[in-house]
Amino acid sequence: MDVDDIVSETENKIKNDVRQTYGKIASSDRANLNILNSSCCSTDNSSLESSCCGTSGNSNDISKQLGYSQDELSSVPKGSNLGLGCGNPQAIASINEGETVLDLGSGAGFDAFLALDKVGNSGKVIGVDMTPEMINKANENIKKRNFTNVEFKLGEIENLPLDDNAVDVIISNCVINLSPNKSKVFDEAFRVLKNGGRLAVSDIVSKQQMTDEMKQDSGAYCACISGASSVSEIENMLKKSGFEDVKIEPKSDSSDFIKNWSDKFASENYVVSASITALKSTKF
Repeated sequence: MDVDDIVSETENKIKNDVRQTYGKIASSDRANLNILNSSCCSTDNSSLESSCCGTSGNSNDISKQLGYSQDELSSVPKGSNLGLGCGNPQAIASINEGETVLDLGSGAGFDAFLALDKVGNSGKVIGVDMTPEMINKANENIKKRNFTNVEFKLGEIENLPLDDNAVDVIISNCVINLSPNKSKVFDEAFRVLKNGGRLAVSDIVSKQQMTDEMKQDSGAYCACISGASSVSEIENMLKKSGFEDVKIEPKSDSSDFIKNWSDKFASENYVVSASITALKSTKF
């Protein structure tokens, strides 16, 4: 087996672990009850499905801690907010009426539905997620409000099922860190953005080198810990993809909720939430 085959095999295993984890979250009772059970962020390898990106507790309380308002939480279909995330991309995206917005790793549709309120009837929102159970959940939530200008596509964020120059804004909440090929994610984001389009995501960045044990722990990866890249690594990847005006702002107060992500590792010592924005020049 050559190096490329080994890399491909490793990436596929990571994707399968993540897909399994979040698929079971979407299918569980907590998705319907709007509650995450206390083991959600466990990094026990024997139970991948209990590892997730987000803290344990009531999903609305979690989202308030991440920066969402009560009005935002009340505006989305019940069951769309699973309390998974590390920030609020809505606060940095400056979404305007009539724009087309893409949500990477859209889950049950929470951020997509919030964006829908901003783009209005003349705009459109597209969510992409690689987990069939999440797509099913999001489509169920569409029917609750009879939305017509939002759609959810099954696909990988490393290979987006969209045409070139298709969207004005890309948002994402704590998903890109879960990709084993982040450079490809940023390449794809750049490809589907229109000239002058923008990227605005909340995600996790690393503060220091992970231990070997953390790197090998699938639960820590699925819990948005060991897959994180450093600020400089993300900045370099974005610029290599073609983005300009890259800004990465770590949020020191995020340690308050990140410390609950693992009962095995002191996650707050290794990762921090960050707001990440970048632009695609009008020259392309």
